[in-house]
Amino acid sequence: MLPGIPRRSQAQQLSPTPSSAGPLVIGAYGQGSFIIAHTPAVKHLAVSHPTGFELNVQRQTNGSAPWHAWYRYPKIGLALVYYDYHNPILGKSYAATVYLNKSFWRMPRQELNFRLGTGVGYFPDAFNQETNHKNNIISSHLNATIQMRVEYDVALSEHLGLLMGVGLNHYSNGATTKPNFGINLPSVVLGVNYHQQRSFRTLPLTPADKPADVGHNFINLSSSLGFKQRNESDRRKYLVNSVSAIGGRRINRKSNLLVGLEGFYDHSLSAELRDTASAGEKLPDVKKAGVLVGHELLFGRLAFVTHLGFYIYNPYKSNKFYYERLGLKYQFTDLLFGAVDLKVHRGSADVIEWKVGVKL
Repeated sequence: MLPGIPRRSQAQQLSPTPSSAGPLVIGAYGQGSFIIAHTPAVKHLAVSHPTGFELNVQRQTNGSAPWHAWYRYPKIGLALVYYDYHNPILGKSYAATVYLNKSFWRMPRQELNFRLGTGVGYFPDAFNQETNHKNNIISSHLNATIQMRVEYDVALSEHLGLLMGVGLNHYSNGATTKPNFGINLPSVVLGVNYHQQRSFRTLPLTPADKPADVGHNFINLSSSLGFKQRNESDRRKYLVNSVSAIGGRRINRKSNLLVGLEGFYDHSLSAELRDTASAGEKLPDVKKAGVLVGHELLFGRLAFVTHLGFYIYNPYKSNKFYYERLGLKYQFTDLLFGAVDLKVHRGSADVIEWKVGVKL
């Protein structure tokens, strides 16, 4: 103890004053997996046991934004994931994901978390009709990825933690290119975490006032475009457009409820009809209209979007009478937002939609 420097209490030594950014957690994990043969068409590829490696960095939220406390202080992370499929047809993959990691149970030396993330994956050895025609599970180099995981972290020392987990990695291009059965990888995870500050402290909490727009209604007007391939023999990419008018109401800190109308024009359906129609045959209208109900789970300006829609105008019945949508939406300003959505028909990807809109 140097003269003139006051002695800190034990609580002060163990709990340094938090910064507005929150402490970091840096991890390195190995992964062991297998491929789910979710359809008979991919059984010839579900024979190896892929292994992977992940590097990630997470920022512990600490109350610098109001939504941190609403979700009990999750971590926000970025991960780089490498997989070797030990199969020359599939080769290797590289991915970058962003994610939220939420604690269900947290003690000073251990915690149990659920992690959910999304990002972009790259497959060098994708389907190719001439050189790699057996790879019907991944048909494009670029793919979307979804990652879910349950993790248990136990302290080995003041800063080092042992991580064990089980999870699922999914890769798909959303039917942009076919064949596209997608790849599902259940995984066992083992690694280490470096905690910059193991027992973090929250910033002083402000009064827990409701956001100003709770109980208020709004309207979202938007348009989207996407591209899809019709089948394996037709390699062209067809434009898919949509427009929507959705009314919503913010019911609490975390949630918006939605109801709306939208219209679709899928140019691949026109090409499909032209290929199968007889000379002089009148072709049905391929445009569609639907009604939807939905929900937005809010994280500040970011929202996780879920929709369930029903076609009310559908002369050419190329699909089921209903559709689902999962997406991420970001409110850039009070007026302008953007979103990336996956539209699905009964669990089968239809198109990835790139959307812009205004909130009124």
